[in-house]
Amino acid sequence: MRVPLYQAKAEFFRMLGHPVRIRVLELLQDGPMPVRDLLTAIGVEPSSLSQQLAVLRRSGIVTSTREGSTVVYALAGADVAELLKAARRILTQLLSGQEELLTELRGTPRTGAEQR
Repeated sequence: MRVPLYQAKAEFFRMLGHPVRIRVLELLQDGPMPVRDLLTAIGVEPSSLSQQLAVLRRSGIVTSTREGSTVVYALAGADVAELLKAARRILTQLLSGQEELLTELRGTPRTGAEQR
């Protein structure tokens, strides 16, 4: 049975829904990285990183190559980097709206009549 497109998209976003996976993808935007460098940059247990890299690899978002005893990861395509950039733009817009609200809330207290 064919999976509806909206369901496939939901699964895709669920797959991205882990902070370690997002951080790995952010780091790989600058180019391929060996696992040891990812571990240093992210600061998680090796088993946790391995688990998250396996999810990304199975999904096809990242690729891995072995260079001697070193495993190097890379983004499978530029589209993932574009998605992360779009997410950054959206979050910037959302959070800037919150900053305006926060500034307003920190302003001069209003009288009871003004608050209504």
